[in-house]
Amino acid sequence: MATGMAALASNTAWKNTPDMLITRRLEFDAGHRIPNHASQCRHLHGHRYAIEITLSGEIICTEGAAEQGMVMDFSDVKNIANAVLVNHWDHAFLVYQGDHAVVEFLASLPEHKTVVLPVVPTAENLAAEAFRLLDAAYLDTYGNQLRLHRVRLYETPNNWADAVR
Repeated sequence: MATGMAALASNTAWKNTPDMLITRRLEFDAGHRIPNHASQCRHLHGHRYAIEITLSGEIICTEGAAEQGMVMDFSDVKNIANAVLVNHWDHAFLVYQGDHAVVEFLASLPEHKTVVLPVVPTAENLAAEAFRLLDAAYLDTYGNQLRLHRVRLYETPNNWADAVR
């Protein structure tokens, strides 16, 4: 009986389990505008954005490992997201490189935190850009086939965009 229980707890017993999805949510504040929008979004304004980072991978079953039983430590998910994306976008103005009037205005402000983007900063484009920036940062971090599965970017509590692999 003890031998059977040990077999269930072994690394090979977990190989038949499906991949697991884990998600970490972070929040940041940023300004933007949609220059050609037909309504209010053409004006300079800001949002309390939330970003959900969903990773897929195998549950780590290495006996005695700090990450045993996890896909990835949630604090590592946060630390990577902060280093690669959130710290750069938080309290910045996210501006499209083709929005020349705003790019020039922001450049005239000493030490202003500006992120110039190759795309118009819609929720959809920001989610896609976040996915692009974060993808390589998480790839197989723990040797457990870890991959970025989805980035969900909330522009407001009721509006979001998903970039999905």
